[in-house]
Amino acid sequence: QVRLVESGGGLVQPGGSLRLSCVASTRRDSIYATGWFRQAPGKEREFVAAIGWSGGSSTTYTDSVKGRFTISRDNAKNAVYLQMGNLNAEDTAIYYCAEKTRVGDWRLPGLYDDWGQGTQVTVSS
Repeated sequence: QVRLVESGGGLVQPGGSLRLSCVASTRRDSIYATGWFRQAPGKEREFVAAIGWSGGSSTTYTDSVKGRFTISRDNAKNAVYLQMGNLNAEDTAIYYCAEKTRVGDWRLPGLYDDWGQGTQVTVSS
C-alpha cells in the first residue's frame, strides 16, 4: 500500500491561487494514474483532474476547472501537483489525491487504490 500525503490547502480570496501537492511514500511500477478529487460539505466526492504515468503525461480535467487548474508531476520527488487559479467559492472543498493501478475511467473514484487524507481549500473573502 502506498501512503499519500496532500499539502498546500488553505484560505484564499476569490480570484486567488493555490498549489496543492501530493507526495507518495513510494512509486510503484504498476501505477497507472494519479487523480485529484474534491468533496464539499453535503456533496459527493467529485473528480477534478488526473495525470497518467505510462506513455507520457496525459491529463484530463473536469469541465468546471479547465483553463484554471493544471495537474503536473515530478518523478524525482514522487509528487503530483495541482496548480489552481482564479478560484471561486464553488472550489471550496477537501481535496484528495489518489492513485490507481487499474485501467479504466480516470474519473471514477471507485477505481483508485490508495487515497490521501485530504487538504482543505476554502475560497472566501
